[in-house]
Amino acid sequence: MLLSPATIPAPEGDGLTLRNRAIVAPMCMYSVDAEDGVPTDFHLVHSGAFATGGFGLVTIEATGVEARGRISPRDLGLWDDGQIAAHRRMTEFAHAQGAKIAVQLGHAGGKASTYPGLPGFQDLTVPVSEGGWKTVGPTEQPVFPHLDAPHALSESELDDVVAAFAEAARRADEAGYDAIQLHGAHGYLLHQFLSPISNTRTDSYGGSEENRTRLVRRVVDAVRKVWPATKPLGIRFSASDWLEGADGEVWNVEATARLAHRLVTEHGVSWIDASSGGLPGGRIAVGPGYQVAFAARIREALAGTGALVSAVGLIDSAAQAESILATGQADAVSVARAALRNPHWAAASAAELGVERSEIPAAGQYWRTRW
Repeated sequence: MLLSPATIPAPEGDGLTLRNRAIVAPMCMYSVDAEDGVPTDFHLVHSGAFATGGFGLVTIEATGVEARGRISPRDLGLWDDGQIAAHRRMTEFAHAQGAKIAVQLGHAGGKASTYPGLPGFQDLTVPVSEGGWKTVGPTEQPVFPHLDAPHALSESELDDVVAAFAEAARRADEAGYDAIQLHGAHGYLLHQFLSPISNTRTDSYGGSEENRTRLVRRVVDAVRKVWPATKPLGIRFSASDWLEGADGEVWNVEATARLAHRLVTEHGVSWIDASSGGLPGGRIAVGPGYQVAFAARIREALAGTGALVSAVGLIDSAAQAESILATGQADAVSVARAALRNPHWAAASAAELGVERSEIPAAGQYWRTRW
């Protein structure tokens, strides 16, 4: 299962066929030293290692659709045409290795302008005097008490955010990306609108589930209009805020399943990646495969649609990944920490699962490994 091909459908054509079901999850590297959003040699080598290591799909880290949408000043961006060429270096190299490559487009909202998540830095808002900026969000409520209060986006300003996602998608196509994953998880802007924890607005973007999902639906529609119909569009959700409550009072897997079904059947999405958490208050039960049940529930809700559902969250071993797929809990697995530890995780997993040496999906230059 893990090493069998998978296809992510698209509105037109044959969709995107992956050589296997091992996906590299997007992981922030905080390595744009110039703070201009342009990928560096580090990003080329980092992503390229996964491509030579046999993964079917490499997903590039959260990439800001606006400069103010970056998590930190050292994050990638696609808000300017001048950033396209450096992204194209990564896509061309991945393709040369037989891998497909996606980019995660995101806006950090009220969790933007923080110090990079690297050793020696604090989890605080970067002051304007040090290269930070005024953040934005659904309301003026800080996402976390230790972060600065954001500016509450007006409805006309939300139009600009939607347009920024669409323009970034256009650039992603020019850069040669095979798929887009929208970032609707982990307490960033789209998730901030979805969850009643962070969205206490009283206009057409707040209150009811219909209103709280409006921004996501608008972003998806705007991106789908400019993103080629032959290429798949995906979204990563935080499927649960890990809070108890009556249906509709919290953002949970049932609300996620409803929205996922709507996006797939009405808005041209064909890939759902099921993560969780990112807002205050939730008590997350972290452990091996702790989010797989969310993927399973969403996959159940999407039965018959053809959409691909990927599971993520401490999926470390080949046997674990194979079991998730064989039991029908997901169509693919997104691997993060294990891929950082071993960029050749997919090739090593193939050997562990008994794939013929000639079929192991690693670059030919690594034949001496003998796996």
